[in-house]
Formats: sequence, C-alpha cells, structure tokens
Amino acid sequence: MHLNTKTKAQHTYDAIVVGSGISGGWAAKELCEKGLKTVLLERGRDVEHVTGYPTATKNPWEFAHRGRFTQEAREERPVLARNYGAIEFNESFWAKEKECPYVEVKPFDWKRGYHVGGRSLMWGRQSYRLSDLDFEANAKEGIAVDWPIRYKDLAPWYSYAERFAGVSGNRDGLDVLPDGEFLPPMEMNCLEKHVAERIKAHYQGKRLMTIGRTANLTVPNETHTALGRAACQYRDLCSRGCPYGAYFSTQSATLPAAARTGNLTLRPFSIVNAVMYDEAKGRATGVRVIDAETGEWIEFYAKVIFLNASTLGTTFILLNSISNRFPEGLGNDSGQVGRNLMDHQFRIGASGSFDGFADKYYYGRRANGIYVPRFRNVGADKRDYLRGFGYQGGAGRQNWSRGVAELGVGADFKEAVSQPGGWTMGMTAFGECLPYESNRVTLNHDVKDKWGQPVLAMDAEFGENENKMRADMMNDAAEMLEAAGLQRVKTHNNGSLPGSAIHEMGTARMGRDPRTSVLNAFNQVHAAPNVFITDGSCMTSSACQNPSLTYMALTARACDHAVRELNRLSI
Repeated sequence: MHLNTKTKAQHTYDAIVVGSGISGGWAAKELCEKGLKTVLLERGRDVEHVTGYPTATKNPWEFAHRGRFTQEAREERPVLARNYGAIEFNESFWAKEKECPYVEVKPFDWKRGYHVGGRSLMWGRQSYRLSDLDFEANAKEGIAVDWPIRYKDLAPWYSYAERFAGVSGNRDGLDVLPDGEFLPPMEMNCLEKHVAERIKAHYQGKRLMTIGRTANLTVPNETHTALGRAACQYRDLCSRGCPYGAYFSTQSATLPAAARTGNLTLRPFSIVNAVMYDEAKGRATGVRVIDAETGEWIEFYAKVIFLNASTLGTTFILLNSISNRFPEGLGNDSGQVGRNLMDHQFRIGASGSFDGFADKYYYGRRANGIYVPRFRNVGADKRDYLRGFGYQGGAGRQNWSRGVAELGVGADFKEAVSQPGGWTMGMTAFGECLPYESNRVTLNHDVKDKWGQPVLAMDAEFGENENKMRADMMNDAAEMLEAAGLQRVKTHNNGSLPGSAIHEMGTARMGRDPRTSVLNAFNQVHAAPNVFITDGSCMTSSACQNPSLTYMALTARACDHAVRELNRLSI
C-alpha cells in the first residue's frame, strides 16, 4: 500500500460525494450551491458533455457490427450479454465485468456504468412520483418496516427536482400516480390515442393509458437554457449520450450547475474503498480511495459525506468500512446493510397488430412511450398477491426489416418494403418486488477485483408474491389490447432475474427504528449522522414506478437538511 501522508492538508473539503450518477450529481449540485466546497469522487473515467459521446451522431451503417455484441464484447461483459442487445452503440458506457467481477450465489444481472455520469447517461428517463399508496403499504400490510416519511414530506422536493431536471408529461389527476411540475407532454400517435380511449371506456375510467412522464425537454425553460440544454430532437438515440442536453443527465444538468459555483472539485478514477470513522467523535472523518490508474491509496476528509455510488456500490463501501465500532460494516448495527435487495420484475406483457390507420404516420422518433399506472390492489380491487404493476410500451408502424424473413426479390417486393408496414403495439409490465430480508448481498473475500478488493456476492430471487403477480402482468396486457380492438394479440413471458430492470434498491433502508433500519427520515446513517445515503440503497419498498425521480427528490431534501444541521453544528 502506497499511502500519501500529505493527503489531509491536500484533500480536506466541506463535503465528499461518492459517485456521480443521478443521485451523486444531484448531491454535488445541491451542496455546491449551498456554499460547501465539495469533492465529487467517481471510480471511472471522465466523460465530457458533447465530446464524450462518440457514437451520438453515427448512422447505423457506420457501426461495423450494426450495434450487436461481438465475441470479444461478450467475453468482457458476459452478464450484460445475457439480455442487452445493442452493445456497440454505447459500449464504452458499460463496465467490463472481468475487471470488477461479482459472485452469483443466485443469478443476478448487475449492469454498471463506471464513468462520470454513471447510468444517468443510459437511463430510460421515465420519471414518476411515488404516492402514499406506496409509502404506507409496508405499515398497512405488516411487511418489513415502515417508511419514516410520507408523500407530503417529499412532494415539494419532487416539484423541485422536476422543474430543474425538466420532466414532460400529462397531469392525469390520479391518487396512485401524483401529478407533478411538467413541461408540455409528448404526443401519443393515432393508434395509442385510439387504444387509450378504448381502455378508458371499456374499464369505465378505472384504468388509464397516458403518455410517459420523461426527463426529456419538450419546451426548455430559462433554467435549462442557462445550462446549455436544448429541446429533444426526437432522434431516440438517448443511450449514446445527448449532445443537445435534451435529456437529464449529470453531464447536461447537475454537473454544470455545480461547476458554475466554483465550489466543485471533480476527481475521476477514484475508487472509494471505505469510509473512515472516528470512534471518539462518533462521526465519519472521510473516505479511503484507490487511484484506479496508479494504485495509490489516498485519504479525503470532510465534515459531510454523501454515499451515492449506486445501491450495490454503496453497499460494498458500507460492508467494507470495518472498525472496532462497526465490526460488520459502517452503520450496520441493525444487521440490515446488504439485506432487502429489490428490483422490479419485467420482461412480460403482450403485443398485437391493428389493421386500420393505413393513411396515418407520426413525427420523428419519439424518445418516450405510453404508461398505464397501477390498477391492481387499488381501491376495491383485491388480488391473491400484494402490491401491483404498471405498463410501458408504445405503438408504431413496421419498417423495411419486416421483409427480411420473407427473403423476397423483385420489383414488387422492393416496392412493398419501401412503404410503411402495418401498425403494431406492445405493452410490458414492471411489477413491484417485496423487501425480503433473505435477499441480500455480502462480501466475498475469496474473489478479488482488479485492484485487490473483495467482491460482492449476490443471493437474491423473486418470491411467491412476485410469481403470482406475473400471471396478471401478462394476461391483463392482452385483455386491454383485445378490448381496444387489436388483432393477433400474443402474450410473452421472457423471465426476469433480479437486476435485469436496473432498478436495484433497498440494501441500506430508511426506517423509524435504528434496530431495524440503517437510515433515518433524512437519509442519515443512524449511528454516523454526518453520513448520508440517497441512492437506491435507501429505499424501504420498491413500488412499481421507475425510481430515479424519487432518488433526486430524496437527495435534494437530504442536502437541505445536511447543510441546516451543519450550520447548527449538530453533525
């Protein structure tokens, strides 16, 4: 170990933020804007906005393998290859699993982005609020522990996050899916509008299909343009990085906002190995870092530490932060660090075709789809499982590739495939996963990563409740499409492993009681109150909505609390 002994003088800040993804970028922005000198530590390389997206404007024929996996790519990223189909379009954004392996006690798809911006560059941008149906469910059903907050506590912070990030969507007036501060919604195409009308009529308003609420700018406001962001160009190439800054990412939004304060220090290639803890003071003092390029060990010091390394990255840091006070890992008095791992289950639904609207088409490639909010176990509806699911999907017209299977030749064939094909529509369900204490991750010291660190061992699976839910997730989609008049409706169930939805969460949950949780109502570690955790690990239940907007709101709220407490010298 090569320890830099001058590091305390060189690397002391007001705040440390670990991880530069969606929640880490927000933490850096908020802390810097509140006047704290902040160092943002990212384990991977830097990715500069605009210039760091080398494939963003490439045409399909400019990719040697048309976007698909090569054998070399499969060997470097075998887990990603299991169910991710287009690696060549953004290959540099996905971590090489051979360098940072993990152990699968049970199959688990861990998809990671180790670079500045993290998965904020590749996320699906669907942005939904949780409601009190979600925040109260654990308490009402006697599942796990109660959330220490309710919707009213987070509502103003949801609004704050939506206004800054730029979320477009429709105000639908649903208790189960609260409305927000939206930019004008994207438009559904003619078949989606037809299906939405038929669903509303058939189910007498008890089910709704609306346009997705997405963090893509439709009409930028002054906050957005001041950061250099522009309106969505309807290219639907978001996963490659957006040079227009049209969708929310660390690079387009929170990082430039933090940088313009003059309070930000960004340090890539900084792998946080552990949090350092002063037993006499009862506070964390900083973090221990491995320089990913040189192997040098460096210590960073600060009054406040935000862990936003992603759910499993933060879990590793906590479990690896061993001291006399915390022999099982920082903040792990309850034994809950690493437990209650959740992810949404999906890869199930239905699709069909529609014989009408032959004279209709749509504008551009909309980077968004439709959304059907949860309707199961809502109100009078009672099922033989707990919680529920929502649907995402969309309609479109088939393109020329529909002719590949026909192996046609001749002028008539060429003419046929030069015209738009028929209309099709698909719906995929995302279902809630309950927090099971037995679903956990631990440290495995027998396997090491490239830098000699132990790795995580994943031991998680979906339970009986999730498996019961899947029947409705599949059949309800088919029922709605048939009720809307689609033909040739087919269901699909392609299986779903934990991790596949890339919504892992819950391993350092919030709670009311330090004996059964890791964090309090403001995301502070119970026994180390100057350490805050606001990535997915803090979640007490998963709901069925995409969770990133909730991470943003929780982060902004926690930063506000942290600075207030710091000013009162109580942390």
